Amino acid sequence: MAIDTVVVVVNGVSTTLTYNSTSGKYEGTLTAPDATSGMNNNGSGPGVGANATSGYYPVVVRATDEAGNVTEETVSGSYANRLKLYVKETTAPTSAIQYPSAGANIGNNAKPTIRFTLTDTGSGINASTVKIKVDGTEYAPSTSSFDAAGEVLTCTYTPSSNLADGSHTIAINGSDYDGNAATEVTASFTVDTTPPTLNITAPTNNLLTNQASVTVTGTTNDANSTPVSISIACGGTTHTPDVGNDGTFSQVVALTEGSNVITITATDSSGLTTTVTRTVVYDGTAPNFVSITIAPNPVNVSGSYSIAVEVNDA
Repeated sequence: MAIDTVVVVVNGVSTTLTYNSTSGKYEGTLTAPDATSGMNNNGSGPGVGANATSGYYPVVVRATDEAGNVTEETVSGSYANRLKLYVKETTAPTSAIQYPSAGANIGNNAKPTIRFTLTDTGSGINASTVKIKVDGTEYAPSTSSFDAAGEVLTCTYTPSSNLADGSHTIAINGSDYDGNAATEVTASFTVDTTPPTLNITAPTNNLLTNQASVTVTGTTNDANSTPVSISIACGGTTHTPDVGNDGTFSQVVALTEGSNVITITATDSSGLTTTVTRTVVYDGTAPNFVSITIAPNPVNVSGSYSIAVEVNDA
């Protein structure tokens, strides 16, 4: 009997092959499925994300003769390896840095936990390919987890040793199970564990003055986290003077009669602070004469006399 039809079934789609008299074979040109075989959970364990391996689409070939006899070959038969169709996607994963954001200032933490994600809706992120570079040195993320759909991989990395104060650059990259590499994403941030400097040039501590106000002057600076802001608090009032490009500032502060505590605080852009206090005593009350006595009065020529003055200063 002669062969009647040869049919190929891939991903539920049947295609009848055409006999080629020259080659003596049944042939056809098919269109591959529109999804990577890494997403085709056919029992070979492809899955996606953390469970992804090299998946395939099983191909079924069915030959029928003119008498109606049918022979079928599947991946479980003698042609198993030839009936596994591997389909790759061409879309690269996307990556994003959650923390720290570009330009961030991190205060008082020399080992910040860096967090980033890679997303792939096709074959899934191959976690073993994910790397992070810190200042050009490559590391593997310390922890990773997939979302429920297995499409988004969240990674974290904490430096094993303290990062130096100053600017640092991170770069992340990784690939999916079909070998598509994500475009490297970078971000620069600043580590600052040193509070700003604060030098108060006036007033001196424990200053005694008869003026109802005093001018607070000083300089501030921070090598890593500029600009630095200044706040000056006294008697329930807080001032925020401008800080010049050279770090200088000046502020007139009103005083109340008696002892006044002036608190000056410098805050850098990382949130680190330095505080200096000055105590100024304001005495605005002039002395008060109670009595003045001259005796004897009148006094003889070239004679001696005494003066007695009674005065107080409230």
